[in-house]
Amino acid sequence: MTKLATLIAGGVLALTASLASAQDDQSGGSGQMMDHGAMGQMDMSAMPEHMQGMMGAMQTMMQTMPMESSGDPDADFLLMMIPHHQSAIDMARAELEHGDDEETRAMAQAIIDAQEQEIAEMRAMLERMGVEPPAASE
Repeated sequence: MTKLATLIAGGVLALTASLASAQDDQSGGSGQMMDHGAMGQMDMSAMPEHMQGMMGAMQTMMQTMPMESSGDPDADFLLMMIPHHQSAIDMARAELEHGDDEETRAMAQAIIDAQEQEIAEMRAMLERMGVEPPAASE
């Protein structure tokens, strides 16, 4: 895993843990599993437009990740990584739309190029395993 991919994965895990902690606080510490679908109900209207794009990507990722195991750890890994990678692509597109630092924009484009290739590889792996890949994003 590249340093960038590790950083992105760490950020996603930190955000997920933070959201789970907030959910736990709201549920009185019941320890119930976080309802990832509820993330889609977050009001982002007060956020700057660029944050809406990035948080929207995170919400979509959480809503499209499978919540049940396929029974195959390899397939489950791939089924969860595809929305994770798509989220990185969507966040990078938000950077290209709103960002103005050329180095950051170049990094965003590199993320898009790498993640699209990896998604294609993961879809092919799932097909070889006989597992239906998730629907392609627009």
